[in-house]
Amino acid sequence: MDLQLQGKVILVSGGASGVGRAIVHACAQEGAIPVAVDRDTPDAVWFREALPRASSQCEFVPTELASAPSCKAAVEFVLEKFRRLDALVNNAAIADGVTLASGSPGEFLSWFERSLFHVYNVTHYALPALKQSRGAVVNIVGKTALPGPGHTSASAAAEAAVLALTREWAVELLPDGIRVNVVVPFGDLTPAGQSWLSTSRAGVESSISPGRRTTDCGEMAQTVAFLLSEKSSHTTGQRLLVDPGCFDRDRELI
Repeated sequence: MDLQLQGKVILVSGGASGVGRAIVHACAQEGAIPVAVDRDTPDAVWFREALPRASSQCEFVPTELASAPSCKAAVEFVLEKFRRLDALVNNAAIADGVTLASGSPGEFLSWFERSLFHVYNVTHYALPALKQSRGAVVNIVGKTALPGPGHTSASAAAEAAVLALTREWAVELLPDGIRVNVVVPFGDLTPAGQSWLSTSRAGVESSISPGRRTTDCGEMAQTVAFLLSEKSSHTTGQRLLVDPGCFDRDRELI
């Protein structure tokens, strides 16, 4: 399917590994110009070195999105280089170990800020350009954002907040023609079965069979690419689960 993403500039936070890297790959395959923003980690170094050999359509911005100025700088880099921004994928995330019993109020607040504020900040600074292009926003959250046992961490609270913000932003930005959706991987994530900048450097093939308990990063990426495209122009404010049948621990389909 041609998603008509040719030439579209798409900022992908956390785009150097995992789901983010698979999203970059999916967008590049559709002819878009994905810009991956990520921390300067070993994975990011490898990604940056492999990028010129894989596609001339992609860019990488080594940035820690821990502060509002750094989020603003990342957006400004995209606008200075390409003069436009057509879509935003808020994928960057960090996990924490802050539980109710073992954590502290200070730790909870610190991790909550690190898990949530960059989503607001990047979207805020990208908004004028997105209004001009009548673009799309896709937020990515983990399954801990949904009700379930043991979800007491600060990152779970932040991801649940992203679910609520997605609906609020979708309503707020509807008059501007900007669609906002959220995608949730349900089931354990596995590397995408692809060789181009694969989430596994060896290029692990995914196992697609009835009863599997995993979600391929490539499948996540294809869902995101669809939501970024005009093929989903009727869809906004929605929560989409990429789910192999693990949605209910008490009565699993598998």
